[in-house]
Amino acid sequence: MTKPSPDARDPDALTAERRRDLERHVAAYGENPIDISRPSPARRYNDLQGGKDNFRADRDSAAKLQKALPSIRLAAKELRRCMERQVAYLAERGVRQFLDIGCGLPQEPNVHEVAQAVDPSSRILYVDCDELVGSHSRALLIGTPEGTIQFLDGDLTDIGTVLNHETTREVLDFNQPIAVLLLAVLHFIVDDQQAYAAVDQLKAALAPGSYVALTHVTYDPLDYGTAAHLAELAASMEHGPFKARTRPEVVAFLSGLELVEPGVVSTVEWLPGRDPKPQAAPNQAVAYAAIGRLP
Repeated sequence: MTKPSPDARDPDALTAERRRDLERHVAAYGENPIDISRPSPARRYNDLQGGKDNFRADRDSAAKLQKALPSIRLAAKELRRCMERQVAYLAERGVRQFLDIGCGLPQEPNVHEVAQAVDPSSRILYVDCDELVGSHSRALLIGTPEGTIQFLDGDLTDIGTVLNHETTREVLDFNQPIAVLLLAVLHFIVDDQQAYAAVDQLKAALAPGSYVALTHVTYDPLDYGTAAHLAELAASMEHGPFKARTRPEVVAFLSGLELVEPGVVSTVEWLPGRDPKPQAAPNQAVAYAAIGRLP
């Protein structure tokens, strides 16, 4: 039988759970200054996926968001299923280099497992600014002997540093096609100018035949009241910076690229006939997916 979560209204139970979180954090990471008092996007996403690499603040944030959007756990799982379909599609079309920015905590199957199942020589560079993601990725991500997997600390807010880092240049050959994966990450950059500039900088660095794959949360399928409430939660900053975007705004990220069919659609409508097949409706998934190819 699953042990119920401590009641947040019980101060003793809440304090005990926070103490256990802190003890687990110290045991695993020593003096590493990871702030577990505030939710992190990667750890919250891990909780929404049913993972264990999260803390009370992440679980509280996920629970509050679920109250506002009951389908949020389904939506998180559809983002992951869509990732598998997108990466497999790209690998099957000959892409052997992947730059996964905002990769999040390891969770099988990971990008390299999907790509290297098609070609064991595939090369993957994971990028994330979350220290917990970095420590877990370096310890857990193991690929094929023929391929390459590396992790780099960084994010979209300083994409120039990521592109020019020696690790990036060791793993990826920018004279050959690369698939840039921007999966469930752009909605954490609320400044439109910064978000579009980062993607444009990435596109400018790629060779012809490269791809940009993205997924992005949207409120488009939701009723006005639900969308307004979620926007208020995002504006409060309690859950961290966040901005859902409309379909035209998501399309704009892929300007200058040739959209791969079926274009910019719900995550559950992006090649739904492939495995793993979607298990939710568009109004539950609340996210767009797309892939663009550089001519």
